[in-house]
Amino acid sequence: MFFKGKANPKAVAGRVLGAHPELRSDVGGTFEMIESIVGDVNAMSPEAQRKELGSLDPSMLRKERKERTYELPDLESPVQGGTVMRIAPGPSGPLHIGHTRASVLNDEYTKRYGGKLVLRFEDTNPEKIAPEAYDMIPEDLDWLGVKCHETYVQSDRFRLYYEVTRELLEQCNAYVCTCDSEDWRRKKEAMTACPCRDLPPSEQLERFDRMMEGGYGAGEAIAVVKTAIDHPNPAIRDFVALRIVDAPHPRTGTKYRVYPMMNLSVAVDDHLMGMTHVIRGKDHLNNTERQKYVFGYMGWDAPAYYHYGLVNIPDAVLKTSLIRESIRTGEYAGWDDIRTGTVRALERRGIRPEAIRRYWIETGMKSVDISFSWDNLYGMNRDIIDPVSHRYFFVQDPVRYDIEGAEAIEGRAPLLPGDPSKGYREYRLEGAKTVFISEKDSSQFARDGRIRLKDLCNLDYSTPARYAGDDVSQLRGGGMSAVQWVSRDSVRASVLMPDGKVSEGLVESALLGEESDTVQFERFGFVRIEKKGADGVAAVYTHD
Repeated sequence: MFFKGKANPKAVAGRVLGAHPELRSDVGGTFEMIESIVGDVNAMSPEAQRKELGSLDPSMLRKERKERTYELPDLESPVQGGTVMRIAPGPSGPLHIGHTRASVLNDEYTKRYGGKLVLRFEDTNPEKIAPEAYDMIPEDLDWLGVKCHETYVQSDRFRLYYEVTRELLEQCNAYVCTCDSEDWRRKKEAMTACPCRDLPPSEQLERFDRMMEGGYGAGEAIAVVKTAIDHPNPAIRDFVALRIVDAPHPRTGTKYRVYPMMNLSVAVDDHLMGMTHVIRGKDHLNNTERQKYVFGYMGWDAPAYYHYGLVNIPDAVLKTSLIRESIRTGEYAGWDDIRTGTVRALERRGIRPEAIRRYWIETGMKSVDISFSWDNLYGMNRDIIDPVSHRYFFVQDPVRYDIEGAEAIEGRAPLLPGDPSKGYREYRLEGAKTVFISEKDSSQFARDGRIRLKDLCNLDYSTPARYAGDDVSQLRGGGMSAVQWVSRDSVRASVLMPDGKVSEGLVESALLGEESDTVQFERFGFVRIEKKGADGVAAVYTHD
């Protein structure tokens, strides 16, 4: 059957309101009726649904759609059981949503081919390192469900990069340049070799030793890998392999002054760690060409390279330096502040790792640039949490109404519409019958003169309000709206919104017994519960 026999009331309501715009004048009442009907249909077995649909319109049974499946393409020349891939973050902070693409893709292929996934910290820029990131990144990967089999830290491997550089100098495939840096760049752009490039190996090695022994200051010497000085792409012409940095490293202190640049360290490590396939963004296309020079000079087999298109991620703070500064000044509470796009912030909001994984699998590895769609991610997350998130009423800016005209009023609402087995929230108002509705709904109540407390009863406007029966059919005429409400035993609740603001209100006390941390506040949105107790509930908004 369609949608595995489980319809989404919101989706049905969208179709109905689109086809019948006249019903928009009473969206609340229309939705309650739709929700009730959809609940009845969802409670039917697939066989019963087919039978009923066949009696209404047999042609619909011939339109059952096939489930669309998404699968990544096969890798070129995969080595079953021997595929080696890597995730190589710079430890400047925790992972953000952009980093998850490479993490998920590499993990998916490693699992497909039964290979090995390496986590490699590329920490060769001492001025852009957050020491806590060495612990945070593995935690983020673990939450994503990404399994790394080995872990390496490049700052532990400097001697290996020095050895390869020395060998490249001996081969005349590298040189130590002492020219002014701007003059070197200008010559390179003009396809002209600097005077240092063709010095004999003995002098190059002498310069290298002096460089390693502290004979040059920062900016006075660099080690350069030769390529084609007349290469048509200026970015490929001779590239820096080693530079001098006087800043201390968070892990190694002042032990080293000569730091490898990315293209040298990555090429060396990809070889020594046995990489068979490398997946990364197409912003690394030039780096791939540079690194291939090192592989060629050293006689190493290069891995197969894949470059996916760039992704623009709107409406998210991703830059770790900005986040760190905002944390320092107190603007952000921490790396999991929900105004950021960190993995920790997404986890805090209630975004499931399965949704992130599905997003990147469906996006695939196409070379075309894309814009990240938060709506699509939320839709995928909704598919996961909607069938298991219990419903509760949440009332913002509550206004009190006492009710007269009935000895007792009873009602009940399903914890999970369409699944009676999950149980109900049972309501009974007696004695001093008091409810709270939102300030907005209170204004509508005063204007329309009648309102329905969802899943409970109808009220006529007066002071106090008067019980007006339980006839749901009155919603169909458009003269009455259904609203959320809570009773006097409700508890205070606050919801942290994506913009950092807080929505205050009251929530049903039944929520205190909820075992899951993800629920839906009806007609407000999904939330993740961070804290609950007799003193109130603190939640974080997930999405609608």
